Amino acid sequence: MIRHIVFFSARRKDDVEAVRTGLLNLGNIPHSNLFEVTLNTKVDPLSDAVDVVVYAEFEDEAALAAYKAHPLYAETTSRVKPLRELRYSADVVAVA
Repeated sequence: MIRHIVFFSARRKDDVEAVRTGLLNLGNIPHSNLFEVTLNTKVDPLSDAVDVVVYAEFEDEAALAAYKAHPLYAETTSRVKPLRELRYSADVVAVA
């Protein structure tokens, strides 16, 4: 299983909800076993730059690649990208 985790910050505080809402659209793409978009609780002061987190699980690398190749992925990216300041992504293989 592949865990796909992406962290976003909005350029402006007023855009945080638009970023979150836009990213929710990615949940309409098949191929994931689990898909979530949540606001960062900002409990840790060292991670307060992150506003929105996308967490998804995929059966394997092929499922993740199919997700990223879906037309809705490119469409969502083009809508959200102008609203975001940073984006960090990690794809990790689950060990248990």
